[in-house]
Amino acid sequence: MQLQQLAYFVAVAEVRHFTQAAELLRVAQPSLSKQIRALESELNVSLFSRARGNITLTPAGEALLPLAKRILADVDTARLEVQELAGLKRGRVRLGATPSLCAGLLADVLRRFHDAYPGIQLIVEEGGSRDLVRELTRGSLDMALVILPLHGDPPLDTIPILRENLVVASPAGPEQGAPERSLPAAKAAQLPRRAYLRIEDLRNRPLVMFRPGYDLREATIGACRAAGFEPRFAVEGGEMDAVLRFVEVGLGVAVVPSMVLAGRPGLRGTPLALPDEEARRGRHGPGLLRTVALAHRKDVELTHAARAFQDTLQTFLVEAGLAGGLPAGVETLVHG
Repeated sequence: MQLQQLAYFVAVAEVRHFTQAAELLRVAQPSLSKQIRALESELNVSLFSRARGNITLTPAGEALLPLAKRILADVDTARLEVQELAGLKRGRVRLGATPSLCAGLLADVLRRFHDAYPGIQLIVEEGGSRDLVRELTRGSLDMALVILPLHGDPPLDTIPILRENLVVASPAGPEQGAPERSLPAAKAAQLPRRAYLRIEDLRNRPLVMFRPGYDLREATIGACRAAGFEPRFAVEGGEMDAVLRFVEVGLGVAVVPSMVLAGRPGLRGTPLALPDEEARRGRHGPGLLRTVALAHRKDVELTHAARAFQDTLQTFLVEAGLAGGLPAGVETLVHG
């Protein structure tokens, strides 16, 4: 089994067409087909069903695809790791992060890292925590900022780095500086004005809901069901920016991290209180919080570039925490 054969197999599996795969790889189609046949002979299985010109994966092909992608990703990482040994002048960091972090403090961390290591390529993938965990285990990312706890016990090491408040986002009233056009929206999605809200306050209220793959979606739906009611969606399927805009115009309310409301005068955030039982246990005070962790695969050592990024991130959080420079509702769990 050769790496070239695995690369050809992955290309055909992704485009489901031998000629198109050959064009993408810039090789002759007969040569690509020959290597695929050699791989099938080596494994003694058929990887593709070619009935009536339709290319589909066989069960053996379905089983091989994620493994082949991981092998190729690890080989690419090894190649870059060797290149990085020359004083981190070359290399790559593939980082996953949730939308709230991408819209918040991550930009400052990336700026600091780029200034220190201008030759390192930065690739950022934005997505929900579950999506990022999946990409980490596939080898498509070096590390990711994800929400704890992780679901399904994936083979990842995690370092808790910060804790953030969850709030109910709703249209701001005029006394909070909201523009005039948002006043009808504020009435449509009006919430009780309290220091804290409970999940029960969302009963029968229209919610703006994230697409599947966002941990906030599962957390919100789970909390509503635990409180004895099924949430009602006004609209669902958005990314973070879309969800905030939908709330701003009055389609409904949404549960979001407090840091994403910075610089959005058309929105107000009301902290969510813990359920009574958890509040009595004294967990993190009265507000509902979530923990963000830096995660990477257990079976793969971090590259020199990835370790340098981890050090940059942790140093930034320590300094920002001491200087009071973290966004409202965010506290660092990293201590110098």
